[in-house]
Amino acid sequence: MNYYDEIKNNLINNEVYKRVKDYSKNRSDLNTYYNVGKLLAEAGKHYGEGIIKEYSERLTIDLKTRYTKSSLYNMMNFYKFNLKFQTLSGKLSWSHYCELLSLNNNEKIKYYISISENQNLSVRQLRKKIREQEYERLPKNTKNKLVEQNNIKVEDFIKNPILIKNSNNYSEISEKIIKQLILEDIDHFLLELGNNFSYIRNEYKIKLGDQYNYIDLLLYNIEFNCYVVVELKVTDLKKEHIGQIEVYMNYIDNNIKKLNQGKTIGIIICKKDNKFILEYCSDKRILSREYKLV
Repeated sequence: MNYYDEIKNNLINNEVYKRVKDYSKNRSDLNTYYNVGKLLAEAGKHYGEGIIKEYSERLTIDLKTRYTKSSLYNMMNFYKFNLKFQTLSGKLSWSHYCELLSLNNNEKIKYYISISENQNLSVRQLRKKIREQEYERLPKNTKNKLVEQNNIKVEDFIKNPILIKNSNNYSEISEKIIKQLILEDIDHFLLELGNNFSYIRNEYKIKLGDQYNYIDLLLYNIEFNCYVVVELKVTDLKKEHIGQIEVYMNYIDNNIKKLNQGKTIGIIICKKDNKFILEYCSDKRILSREYKLV
């Protein structure tokens, strides 16, 4: 077989097909680069790895389009990638797959494929999630559930640590400053918590007996139809933090929540978590996450 001619014809046909049928050019790209990758892998077995450099130079001259060594390696790795995962998602573009090819963990790749499809992520959004290590910051016992979309709960989406942008480079951090940083980029913060969170108010005032108290942040999760109370702490997690947020959650449930809404969730964002305290907390609606300034 003349591997070079086969590769060149695949690439030429793909360019022609994309111009004629623009609506399906993504599928054409994926099929073409899969076939080219397969031919490159077979050619490498016969002629050695150096054949990719030779083909890169010849294709660039013959097709007047730059096909670099790295782009051809991507095509070959894409072919090998597909052998592992069996099916290609038509919702993901070639650029999406180029981002995924650099990952060396199959479960991580499955996760990013799943959220790219379900959340309709752009390449830029996918790259940002990978760079911020979203997969690594998810609880271990929930990663498979997210891939399989099986029995998902609010807490499954909340990263740990939660990244908060320190846009003003504060060196001394207080709860007031943490709140200010969150509110400066509330969209980023809500995405750190997961999907379908909406902001209601900060310093949400409630009256307990003759005294007013203020909830740091009151949110709502549309998908799970429940209020979310967020308390911010710049110290390690303490047992009194549990009691405080539980009171606030019960207030929302008894005075704000409607009958058709789910029970309120509580999230304590602190400097350092303490799993032993949460282990003995009877209210499993209360979660804690560490924060990290970036």
